[in-house]
Amino acid sequence: MPAAVSSVDPRRALVLFSGGQDSTACLAWALQRFAHVETLGFDYGQRHAVELECRLHVRHALRLQFPLWARRLGEDHLLDMTLLGQISDTAMTSERAIEMNAQGLPNTFVPARNLLFFNFAGAIAYRRGLSVLVGGMCETDFSGYPDCRDNTLKAMQVALSLGLDAPMVIETPLMWLDKAQTWALAEALGGDALIDLTIEHTHTCYLGEREELHAWGYGCGLCPACDLRRRGYEAWVAS
Repeated sequence: MPAAVSSVDPRRALVLFSGGQDSTACLAWALQRFAHVETLGFDYGQRHAVELECRLHVRHALRLQFPLWARRLGEDHLLDMTLLGQISDTAMTSERAIEMNAQGLPNTFVPARNLLFFNFAGAIAYRRGLSVLVGGMCETDFSGYPDCRDNTLKAMQVALSLGLDAPMVIETPLMWLDKAQTWALAEALGGDALIDLTIEHTHTCYLGEREELHAWGYGCGLCPACDLRRRGYEAWVAS
């Protein structure tokens, strides 16, 4: 059962929801807090496009297993942003080996991806009367992506609020959590049911592998995303 909260925040939220572990934890976090929550996904030509299917399975499972959250879960939006894949030469959007680039970042980094996502999210939120944007960006256990950093998101919040002439809050509940703490957050929010849902239905693997189910979920077990997820799960279980 979801953890009890003393009161519900009357604001309406939009969660950037990929169908992965982190965005699922963020969706649960938002559903526990806000009176109304909508979700937004992006098709940008990612190799792991299977996540676009997984996100629908996660939403369906949340509705079935968490009646309180089901009443707060609103519309889902999916944007075609395949142009981003056309202008990105990365291992996230093309069939190439994952390695470090000359800037010291993994070549899974899609330049400006999160900046573009939040701009489009802000436009949708403005149109639909939503004032909180929720993202699963993290600066603790992460691959070094500069658009996942806290300062980047704070600057984006200011820019959106000024550009829309309306207060727009960006919430990043995972920013200072490592992956073990993200598993612990899911347990605190939804107990074993949310943990099982995360393992069975979410997708994180960069290669889109869903043939083998590990203790921590589906994935190739070798890419950076799988490695972070596995190590976080093992640390959480051992704690």
